[in-house]
Amino acid sequence: MAVRYIPYYPDTLEGQARLDNFVRTSRMLFYKDNNQVKTRIQRGMPLYEVTESETVGANPDGNIVMHGECLSTCAYLKDKGIEIDLVYIDPPFASGADYAKKIYVRRNPLVQKAINEAEQQLDNSDMQEFEEKMYGDIWDKEHYLNWMYENLMAIKSVMSDTASIYVHLDYHIGHYVKILMDEIFGEENFRNEIVWHYYNKMQGNVNRFASNHDTIYFYSKTDDFFYNPIKEKRGETIKQIKRIWDKETQKLVNAKDENGKVIYIETDEKTIDDVWRLSMLQPADKEEPLDYSTQKPEALLERIINASSNEGMLVADFFGGSGVTAAVAHKLGRKFVHNDVNINSIQTARDRLVSAGAEFTMMEVRDGVRLFRNPVQTMEKLVRLIPGLNTETNLDKRFWAGSIYDSQKGKMPVYLPNLMDSSSRVMDKTEMNHIIREALPDLGNDVKQIVVYYIDVEDIEELRQFIHDENTQTDIAIELRDLKQVLDDVVIEDKATWEMSQVQVELFTKWQIKMLTFHSDYVMKKIEAFNLIGDQQRQKKLANNKKSTFKPIKISDEGLECIEWLSVDCTNAQKDAPWHSDAEVKIDKTGTVTVNGTKTRNLWDATIQSDEKPLRLKVRNICGDEVVFAL
Repeated sequence: MAVRYIPYYPDTLEGQARLDNFVRTSRMLFYKDNNQVKTRIQRGMPLYEVTESETVGANPDGNIVMHGECLSTCAYLKDKGIEIDLVYIDPPFASGADYAKKIYVRRNPLVQKAINEAEQQLDNSDMQEFEEKMYGDIWDKEHYLNWMYENLMAIKSVMSDTASIYVHLDYHIGHYVKILMDEIFGEENFRNEIVWHYYNKMQGNVNRFASNHDTIYFYSKTDDFFYNPIKEKRGETIKQIKRIWDKETQKLVNAKDENGKVIYIETDEKTIDDVWRLSMLQPADKEEPLDYSTQKPEALLERIINASSNEGMLVADFFGGSGVTAAVAHKLGRKFVHNDVNINSIQTARDRLVSAGAEFTMMEVRDGVRLFRNPVQTMEKLVRLIPGLNTETNLDKRFWAGSIYDSQKGKMPVYLPNLMDSSSRVMDKTEMNHIIREALPDLGNDVKQIVVYYIDVEDIEELRQFIHDENTQTDIAIELRDLKQVLDDVVIEDKATWEMSQVQVELFTKWQIKMLTFHSDYVMKKIEAFNLIGDQQRQKKLANNKKSTFKPIKISDEGLECIEWLSVDCTNAQKDAPWHSDAEVKIDKTGTVTVNGTKTRNLWDATIQSDEKPLRLKVRNICGDEVVFAL
């Protein structure tokens, strides 16, 4: 249950809705469930408990890496009085795409031959890999717009009066979102529609002009905002008219000398306009790519951050992805907030920032549903946990529905909140009324009871009373169940064995942990599923007299190929205390290691070393699960 609800806008006038006060205008874009968004905004942003999970450095600037929903993070920032000077967000595009991460099995460090070939790099064709869903960008238009409206309102509530926001979208939904932004920020505060032309995108054969750009909408919160014109080098020096700002006309005019003649200057620079020709990241690029599906180039964020902030200002990205915004903000001397609901984003950004030498605090929103790496996988897990559950629904995409069977009550439809949608986290009277009025009448005569799972409720007894008073159209009973109770006992932690000793490294004595075995039930099940599907496809091809090149993934008895990252804490022995990484090793997909943020060409030898005696060990598997062991 949320600790409390934080108003989007504190100065609500008596007798008026917060929505009307905050937006200042009537709704311009009407679509399904507009009123439900209004009700949620009137309620406020849900503020949950936030815990510190790790500190990196002293962090005097208060940089934050937050694992949680955008709404909850904004509630936390607003409660703490933290104001953002610049926002860049790259939210889902409503494109209908599923995004997956390639999971690479590492090289077995106990195979001596591989260790001795430290200069040898694996060819991609030799790597064993499988895919895992990160998130589903699958939305109906109305649902997406409701979700975006609520998030944009929350973001605006934590922006300073001089702040700007850049919203990065493409052709699927961008034109609708611009109307939302006109509503929320005001048409008068629209500054630019920026076209990012990525000229190096591979194109297929399509029956239309190829799509080679994204759109970025630039708004300010007020007319008093920070902006610094950005210049770039020309290929040659040119002669052009000098332009100056006329305070009286509030326009740029030609500069003239004392005789009234136009002044010309020579320059090798030009001011950047609203069409940005910047390349996309490619797999072959050596420096930036992090195997993150939606990663954006640093040059794009450098332009935005330089244009709309000064050194020392606070830059935030609430759909932080690969961590590019935070990384560039740090490089340019700004403070940062990185936020994402996807644990892979949090880990990718964390490791990226450590390598960049940034200091920050990692925090987690404790909303009760923090299970796996992302909401998509959590929903898939729930489908397997609740017998009979499927994706068929009598409602809309806010809920996944199915049926369970009881020996006495027979078929009982089940309704689950969609974890990919923050608006369905709170089961309130509005949501329950939706079920009572629209879902129950459509159920068959054989249904005597339904089960409604919830994540959060404002007042459980008040909700039960509401059900009693309003559920009069049918004889179907409604049972409320806490979703967290289903999820409490389903996580199987990884297991490991190791040896700890003191070793001599040149002139210094260090503590060393040597990993002996590692087993992840989750990773093994993913590999088994991958091998099963691959073998079925192979058999099908062979039956049709076709060649098959499927190569099953094999894991050694030691299982060390399934480790992606290790860290030791030499300062605190308590298992649940915030983590302090005194030494860490990250193993990349080729088997080489990054030690304490510094890339090397050395293959991992199954060890991690530290100057002080380790008290705790943290191990991350290749799918992103982390487990802490007391030493």
